[in-house]
Amino acid sequence: MSKTKGSVRAVPLQAIALAALERTAWNSRTQLLFPAPRGGYLSLRNFRVREWKPAQVEAGIKPLRRVYDLRHTFATFALRAGISTFDLSRYMGASLTMIDRHYGHLARDGRDHAISLLDTHAADVHGVGAGWAPRRVAIAGSGNGSAV
Repeated sequence: MSKTKGSVRAVPLQAIALAALERTAWNSRTQLLFPAPRGGYLSLRNFRVREWKPAQVEAGIKPLRRVYDLRHTFATFALRAGISTFDLSRYMGASLTMIDRHYGHLARDGRDHAISLLDTHAADVHGVGAGWAPRRVAIAGSGNGSAV
């Protein structure tokens, strides 16, 4: 159950995660993917103590991580994979400002990416038939301060 209707989001999952979910035994008595042992919603406090901490200890993870840390891991992996900050903000239900403040240094959709995209499409500028389009195509230099 989500906090609000607006907090319900679809997020992308890697093929390995989808394959693991396919192997998960489905309990037909509930619509929950991971129900509590007696059915119903998991108690986060109980989950941390009974499942999360022992799994980390068994895996040798030090220092132990919070469940909430998975949110940061997802954001980091997503940005390193090239997902845009705009898309990530939608998946996480966070503002672009928050994503930029915390993870902007990891984003591939920054200034260099923008220059690359603009340079790639510079040759098509006359094809749009816009009266404001320049007659001479300008390609940004590495400093983006001078035109060629």
